[in-house]
Amino acid sequence: MSSLFARKSIDQLQAEADDSGENSLKRTLGAVGLVSLGIGAIIGAGIFVLTGEAAADYAGPAITLSFVLGGIACAFAGLCYAEMSSTVPVAGSAYTYSYATLGEFVAWIIGWDLILEYSLGAMAVGVGWSEYIASLLQSFGVHLPEALMSAPFVFNEQAEAWEATGAYVNLPAMLIIGVVTILLAIGIEESAKANSIIVVVKVAIVLAFIILGFAFVSSQNWITDANPNGNFIPPAIDGDGPTRFGWPGILGGAGVVFFAYIGFDAVSTAAQEAKNPQRDMPIGILGSLVVCTILYVLVAYVLTGIVPYDQLNTGAPIAKGIDALQPHYPDWLITVLGPAVKIGAIAGLSSVILVMLLAQSRIFYTMSKDGLLPAFVGKLHPRFRTPFLTTILTGVAVMIGAGLFPIGVLAKLVSIGTLFAFFLVCVGTLVLRINQPKIDRPFKVPMLFVVAPLGALATLFIMTGLEWGTWVRLLIWMGAGVAIYFVYGMRNSNLGKASAA
Repeated sequence: MSSLFARKSIDQLQAEADDSGENSLKRTLGAVGLVSLGIGAIIGAGIFVLTGEAAADYAGPAITLSFVLGGIACAFAGLCYAEMSSTVPVAGSAYTYSYATLGEFVAWIIGWDLILEYSLGAMAVGVGWSEYIASLLQSFGVHLPEALMSAPFVFNEQAEAWEATGAYVNLPAMLIIGVVTILLAIGIEESAKANSIIVVVKVAIVLAFIILGFAFVSSQNWITDANPNGNFIPPAIDGDGPTRFGWPGILGGAGVVFFAYIGFDAVSTAAQEAKNPQRDMPIGILGSLVVCTILYVLVAYVLTGIVPYDQLNTGAPIAKGIDALQPHYPDWLITVLGPAVKIGAIAGLSSVILVMLLAQSRIFYTMSKDGLLPAFVGKLHPRFRTPFLTTILTGVAVMIGAGLFPIGVLAKLVSIGTLFAFFLVCVGTLVLRINQPKIDRPFKVPMLFVVAPLGALATLFIMTGLEWGTWVRLLIWMGAGVAIYFVYGMRNSNLGKASAA
């Protein structure tokens, strides 16, 4: 049982980081590539899909405050991630950091949580990608069969029950995940190059939407049946459904859109593929967070200012925003911009799937190297030096999930998993600073004893805004993870075997 609290030494982790042998990952990413990787994961479903649902069902135009609240929590957690990733520059993100500070059992819990975060995140974004590809094809008169475009079941929050939709499977979501899986199996450098091109396209689209829409924002669009006075923060509504508004709605909206912020966490999983992780990891994590938070707030402000927020509960809210600009610009501009936005969204969501599947495979790789998962999971391709077997297996599992589950349930589970990971990183950074104050820290969080507790409390606060059903699903998932640890992980742990010897 002593292995439950066994910790990997910082020296051991740093030795793993310095390993450049054939069994190690290939170091190809610089600071720009890491920032691009973060933006690739952050600018995606949050802007192109979930902003509309969170505004319509939770916060109204005050969804901008939800993004600000999420950004503040991420800023605290991001600083802690930056210190940890520069001190312990090994693949594995919060799993590795927890192993060094809180012990093996907590590390397993957070590793299992990260599987939930990234796998379900890729599923959710795949569903959003499907919505936009269908919308784009409709622009050219091509209509895909409804039975092949959505999940066969949806969860009714009011009835707390699953309901059949009549569809068979979400085929486009499965196809995009299959393509991305193949790209990731080929190599990190090729994947990063593809991601960088996509990032340029989607950021350009987002900026175009902000610039074109900003001048036409009107508080008149805040007036709805539920908000007759057009308040920026609509009055709270009592009821069994998800519609809340008021400050509870802002908190609930933050919980929903927090899914969008997992990109900088994904950056930390690539630490072992960074050329100079001590310098570049903090830049990649904090740089991508700052850029994306600003863009999120501006997009939410413009979108709810040009379209009544109660009309935004759609899978393609930005496309609806472009349609609302039609009276203000020449027809040719809207004709060009409409498909361009959809293409940008499709490209953007593709890069999010890429980064999430990349992060997931690196978590599995690291856990396998520690003996907590079977050895084949961490096996690298002799030519590409990627964990190709786990990449393919993960891709197949995510394809199946994206084909069968709706985005709402997936996104909330990803959000609560992400918040839990951020909480543990904040706690772990504080513990490591107390226990080992003299180790080399290329980046140190200023005022850590204020920042880390605030980060932990902020993430817990946002978690309280999520529905009880989401908490139940998290607890079920974690219960399954604990069982697997005691049946396999604890018995095969490299650290546990070394301690026993």
